[in-house]
Amino acid sequence: MSTDTESRRRRSTIDSQDSPWDQDHRGGHLHGPMCDRLCVASLHSELRDTCTPSLSPSLLPGPGVYTPKCPSTHTRLSAHASEDVWEDTTNKTTIRAENEVEANKLANNYRFGFRKWKSHVTERPFEDRSDVVKELYSELNVIKPHTGHLITCGNVVYVLLFGWWVSLAYLLVSILMFITIIGVPYGKMCWKLSWYFLWPFGKSIQELGGGVERCCGRFPHCEAIPEDVEDNEDTSPILLPSPTEEPIPDLLQGPPQHKPYWHRVSTYVWLLLGYPLLAVVHSLACLISWLLVFTIPVAKMNARTLASILLMPPENLSVSTCSKRKPQGCETRALLCCYHAVNWYYYKYTVDGINVFAVNLLPLVIVSLVIGYVDKGNQFASSEVKFATAVGSIIPLSYYIGMGIASISAQSNFAVGAVVNATFGSITEMTFYITALLRGHRAGNACLQEIVKSALTGTLLGCILFIPGICMIIGGLRHREQRFNSRSAGVSSALLFISVGGVFAPTLFSKAYGNLVCDNCTNSTGDNTTSGSFACRNCHYDLSENNYTLFHSHIQPLVYTVSFLLPVAYIIGLIFTLKTHSHIYDIHVGEGHVTGHHGAVVHWSRWRALAILIIATLLMSACADVTTEHIQPILSQPNISQYFIGVTVLAMVPEIPEIVNGIQFALQNNISLSLEVGSCIAVQVCMLQIPLLVLFNAFYDVGFVLIFCDLHLWASIFSVVLVNYIFMDGKSDYFQGTALVVVYLILLASYFFAPSPAGC
Repeated sequence: MSTDTESRRRRSTIDSQDSPWDQDHRGGHLHGPMCDRLCVASLHSELRDTCTPSLSPSLLPGPGVYTPKCPSTHTRLSAHASEDVWEDTTNKTTIRAENEVEANKLANNYRFGFRKWKSHVTERPFEDRSDVVKELYSELNVIKPHTGHLITCGNVVYVLLFGWWVSLAYLLVSILMFITIIGVPYGKMCWKLSWYFLWPFGKSIQELGGGVERCCGRFPHCEAIPEDVEDNEDTSPILLPSPTEEPIPDLLQGPPQHKPYWHRVSTYVWLLLGYPLLAVVHSLACLISWLLVFTIPVAKMNARTLASILLMPPENLSVSTCSKRKPQGCETRALLCCYHAVNWYYYKYTVDGINVFAVNLLPLVIVSLVIGYVDKGNQFASSEVKFATAVGSIIPLSYYIGMGIASISAQSNFAVGAVVNATFGSITEMTFYITALLRGHRAGNACLQEIVKSALTGTLLGCILFIPGICMIIGGLRHREQRFNSRSAGVSSALLFISVGGVFAPTLFSKAYGNLVCDNCTNSTGDNTTSGSFACRNCHYDLSENNYTLFHSHIQPLVYTVSFLLPVAYIIGLIFTLKTHSHIYDIHVGEGHVTGHHGAVVHWSRWRALAILIIATLLMSACADVTTEHIQPILSQPNISQYFIGVTVLAMVPEIPEIVNGIQFALQNNISLSLEVGSCIAVQVCMLQIPLLVLFNAFYDVGFVLIFCDLHLWASIFSVVLVNYIFMDGKSDYFQGTALVVVYLILLASYFFAPSPAGC
């Protein structure tokens, strides 16, 4: 066994998202010791257990050997109970993962300097998913027993947003087909479908002669499929009606003989006149419902209709009501059957491992680049619109960069993962900072330098106050009180003290030894003599290169010294937490908790993830260029301080994926990782990003000076002191989270009402 695997077995971590051990809980019920069985073809065939394979540690010489067994209710319940309890007395957590790659990813979440990632990086076996998640990926082709209400808010919203105009389109096409006379069969079909799409819930569209019925009352996952004609004599006595079975004669009888579909004139009339109009309608409804995410069932319904149902012979289609046909416990295959238009769990929906929100926001990147580089004269979009789209494009690109980093780290050893996290972990922010400094230097605009400093401070404040605060609130509302490893949090707190102290040391030094300079001074007596008192405004310390002796002989050497020591401290923190004192986290991979899916397929291979990282970085640079090019109209707003724009929009938008990850960890009662999300970013800002900016300025002078205004200085110091006080007891609740968020909002209010930087 490799040393990396042994290290994971000593260190390990947290439950995986939507893991197979919690599927019973999410599905809303617990199975007994009897596993579901699948009946295919005739019912006299043997029933086969579809049990989930699990490891038998006593029989395992190594990973990958496992025996199938059906856990009892008590076993499943205890496994689920152990998942949601954070034992602070031992500070030990157990990894539960489907494969070694997932276990490695989860172990990386607890490693200092590694980006915390919630989503899976490998494909999960569908049978291991919870019932809730299985429903998300349903093809809407199963008629199943439904005991709930069909008149829901989501279904009513469907009628208001989609149903009425889709139904109206079918009605108009039906009239058109009747007018052609030859297309009367399609007119009748459109008439039926117009009523169906007005309210499709609880109804089904079936293909005559193509039904598949699930008929096991005791085992709802069993299904009986009609066999070939020669087998009907053997199976017909068994498939007679019973309390748990029902024949479907209309589906088993073949349709009457008709001319082949493509040999009919009516088919081509339909494809020329009716189908194109409905294709536009369904495409529009599919696009809108997909973008709304929670109405993806509507998108599936429209896509299935467009690709399959409308291209079938009209005499083969039958529209019926599901509830009137099926007894309790029976399911029937259909072409289309939908019960609900809205499902709030679709925020979990993924496409090739990518969250649906990131998929939907990806076209925004293309739009922002097109209007940013093609429409130079702002003829089609204003600068404000271009700025908003470019900033919004950072969100999906940050997600892709984060998933690429997690994928490479999970499939690589510790050294490669550490290098990838150190280089690409800050690439989102660094591309914007360097682009803004270059544009400001070329245009002679010193305001962009202050915007970069505001964004750095805003990222620091958001990661110290807002991310832990909002996670504590959401996690505390669900779990009342949450515990975390105070010793490991103390390591992060100590590094935060070192980081903030080092970053703001040149600022404190300059204030101690700098010269006070005031502008717009007037004599209170009204004359220009030196006698009397003066009223001055815009007083500040001369911290620029104009004070040659102070800056070049004292401040600049201090800046270089600090920029060298901070990365050294970061490396020492890596060695301390990951090598010499890794027992602080006491991460442990329990025996039998890594299941036997060792042939798991990763969503992104290492080379694919690296290619996506490079492409996302290039796109991020282009979006950052568009952002800085069109930021000036935003900065010119008289009622908004430029400080406020920097510490909010430019600082927190790139961190939205991290905020979502932190909230998901808190909901799973793993507040420790939620706190580490913010601390990790804050430490990287101070110990990596700022030294890199200083290094960049040393080779290419863009005027970046590591000296911050008083508001940045005292806000950062106060935030670090407060968060260290909150973290001392190793407990968190929604009140402590509220305190952090309120302090963050107070600081934002201070930035909002603060005057803009001098000269801007």
